[in-house]
Amino acid sequence: MTPVFRRAEPADIAAMSRIRLSVTENVLSDPARVTLQMYEDYLDRYGRGWVADIDGAIAAFAYADKRDGSIWALFVDAAYEGRGLAKQLLRLAVDWLFTLGFAQVTLTTTPGTRADRFYGRQGWRRGAPGAREVAYSLPRDDQRQPSTPRLSDFP
Repeated sequence: MTPVFRRAEPADIAAMSRIRLSVTENVLSDPARVTLQMYEDYLDRYGRGWVADIDGAIAAFAYADKRDGSIWALFVDAAYEGRGLAKQLLRLAVDWLFTLGFAQVTLTTTPGTRADRFYGRQGWRRGAPGAREVAYSLPRDDQRQPSTPRLSDFP
């Protein structure tokens, strides 16, 4: 039951969508706004995606947006929470964006959620919360150690 972290593929989209729609926090107000085509577009066209695969099951996923240097999605299946999957996927996405030359990576999440607390624990800078979202940023630190597995493992 060791996770394998790899690039997301079109065959993973159904599982990623299922995970995204199953969360109890950061729930989409209109699930139709995040389409299967968006998952496809973020595989390469708009960014890059990664999954944590445990014994053939997609346990978690992350997407990075190469257009603006942001994290588009990071979600873990409830059955696999607490295993460090989100932390590793986040590092892969952040490292990739930094290799593209971004000086900082940004994201938004719902205030007062586990995700809100998670990003703070990972060293992200929290902005002032709005009514529906709070923004986070992480500046590039050239002394930061690269994640394992390395980005070179993901062409």
